[in-house]
Amino acid sequence: MPGWQQVYDKYKDMNFEILSVAADGQGPEVVKPYTKETTFTTVVDENNVLINMFGFKMVPNGIFLDEEGTIRMIKEGFKLDNPENIEAVEKLIRKEVEKVEFEGSSPKSGQPDLEQQLAQTKYKLGMEYAKQGRNDEALKELDDACLLDPDNFTIRKQRWFIRFPEKFTPVIEVEWQQGQLEIEKAEEERRRNEGLVCGPDGCFLPSR
Repeated sequence: MPGWQQVYDKYKDMNFEILSVAADGQGPEVVKPYTKETTFTTVVDENNVLINMFGFKMVPNGIFLDEEGTIRMIKEGFKLDNPENIEAVEKLIRKEVEKVEFEGSSPKSGQPDLEQQLAQTKYKLGMEYAKQGRNDEALKELDDACLLDPDNFTIRKQRWFIRFPEKFTPVIEVEWQQGQLEIEKAEEERRRNEGLVCGPDGCFLPSR
């Protein structure tokens, strides 16, 4: 968030605003500590509505709207340490270009497939369990959701927050996340090779 605050301070007098959307099923109280030093608005998307609308699989993402609400840029995996991303925003603010397109960054069209729909349902159920403090049940649903939609980083992040809260406070351990992702991907691939089957009742290895 400090990086976004710097961008906001630099351009806020050029008819530029930032609306930060936290895709966090844990709710506003979890998000608040990360926004204490910011002066732009942050809202919380507890049900992943924005993520699902555009088919995003990771965070953070960038969407640039003009004064009429027309989308001028969409970038999945928008990172402030990427000069190309910052240059795109600057050009749009200064109206040097009408639109910026990144390869592979357009919204996904059509409805998600059945596995992704089921993953979204299990994600919502898992987060409801988490709000009730029923973490074991929450993790079961989120683990299944992640197996159904393995590229969805927002689901993984919520699992990690419940299972490894110490990795998110007082700071988010990004390097740990990268290492954990590799470990989990390898384990998931092993289970798929063994014939893992996923459905409404969960994900199971077939009986031998």
